[in-house]
Amino acid sequence: IRNYYKQNIQCDTLKSKMSEPMQVDFVDNESINRDESFVVENPSLDLDSYASCYVGLAKLQRLIFIAKHCPSYAVDSLRTAASTVKTTHYTDMYRDIMLKLNEAMSHDHSDSRKHFELDGQWVETTNKKAQIKFDKLDQDLKTYKNNSIKESIRRGHDDLGDHCLDCGDLSNALKSYSRARDYSTCAQHTINMCLNVIKVSILMQNWAHVQTFVRKAEAIPELFECPAATNANIEKQKKANAVVIAKLKAALGLAELSQKQYKNAACSFLSVSFDHLDFSEIISAQDVAIYGGLCALATFDREELHKRVLSSSSFKQFLELQPQLREVLLKFYSSKYATCLDLLDKMRDNLMLDIYLYQHVNKLYTQIRNRALVQYFNPYVVADLHKMAASFNTSVESLEDELTQLILDGQIMARIDSSKKILYARDVDHRRSTYDKVILCGKEYEKRTKALILRTVVLQHQIQVKSARDDDAAR
Repeated sequence: IRNYYKQNIQCDTLKSKMSEPMQVDFVDNESINRDESFVVENPSLDLDSYASCYVGLAKLQRLIFIAKHCPSYAVDSLRTAASTVKTTHYTDMYRDIMLKLNEAMSHDHSDSRKHFELDGQWVETTNKKAQIKFDKLDQDLKTYKNNSIKESIRRGHDDLGDHCLDCGDLSNALKSYSRARDYSTCAQHTINMCLNVIKVSILMQNWAHVQTFVRKAEAIPELFECPAATNANIEKQKKANAVVIAKLKAALGLAELSQKQYKNAACSFLSVSFDHLDFSEIISAQDVAIYGGLCALATFDREELHKRVLSSSSFKQFLELQPQLREVLLKFYSSKYATCLDLLDKMRDNLMLDIYLYQHVNKLYTQIRNRALVQYFNPYVVADLHKMAASFNTSVESLEDELTQLILDGQIMARIDSSKKILYARDVDHRRSTYDKVILCGKEYEKRTKALILRTVVLQHQIQVKSARDDDAAR
């Protein structure tokens, strides 16, 4: 059922009313956000505290995702979503939430829960208000264009984008925000445009678009350099720039995480300033701690983990919001792998309810476990599989299978004695390998040096080779 707003504010209507030479490619949210079918049975999530970290469409998307995959939280999350969506003009989502809420309550036989009726009056009133506001914004934009006032036109596109976003029309919000670029007259306008496009692109899960506009924003010199001004204005501008940079780093980390670039994602999240992160439209400080901590645990070596995570004064503040994750990192660094992996298993259910993390949990957990196995064996020449299995709280047979795969992948240079259940490090002649590397580097250096000498001689003697085409043209 298409509501009044959707009938009047479709893509074709906006195109006819706001024709611009610039076209924006976008990815449909429904085609990209196809969740795998899974159910989380025993989460320990504090739903009210979790929901309070977000606002707007990001909050609604996360609550609906939880309701879809966690039956025990379905009713509570949908009730919270229903009250939240009524602060927007997104009537389509309101209808969908109410339908899902009543369906979830039909499976709950508690006497305290009642059937919720759709607020048709609110839907009708909201649709009319949305249409009136759209018509006014569109008329204002036409007036600005007739007057050729660039600043007013830019604000008009931003206002129309805000309205489309509030109505859940992400594709048209993206187009409106992007069109503001042609009317930006200073660096701050361009930065605001990039942030708006990034925000909508994340909600649409268009990660390539996110990375593109993060790079555009980071290429603006004024973001890192404050113009000459009074001391008070300089401090104010520095703080504003720091907030923007924190948003850009968080958005980039989220895009890299979604594209399975886990080490890059870890570096991006670790670069986020705790004091300046204010991005509740997309991500919370708790998310930065979880995403950054897990990605670092899966990709950083022992030295990096200590230097960039555990000893980082900035990231420590994020970890204080997630004490369980901080304990995981400390146990891993202390080589207490059984305890570390056990704590991770306890966190799994909550992590599977994260709309951006759920599809990476298994892969990250596998990488963390593999890194633990490699790190455990690294100082030894010979290791007893029985003792190793006890350290990882697993059976010898399962451990042997895991080690075999790591050996085949080249992550562990060793061989297994299956009869004695012993792992032997492969005997490597480090002296010979060092000589081989030195000889190879020497040959490469010699090759480059000869090429540089040849180039210098050619330039000194002004030797030029002309093509036959150039000779014909000269004639």
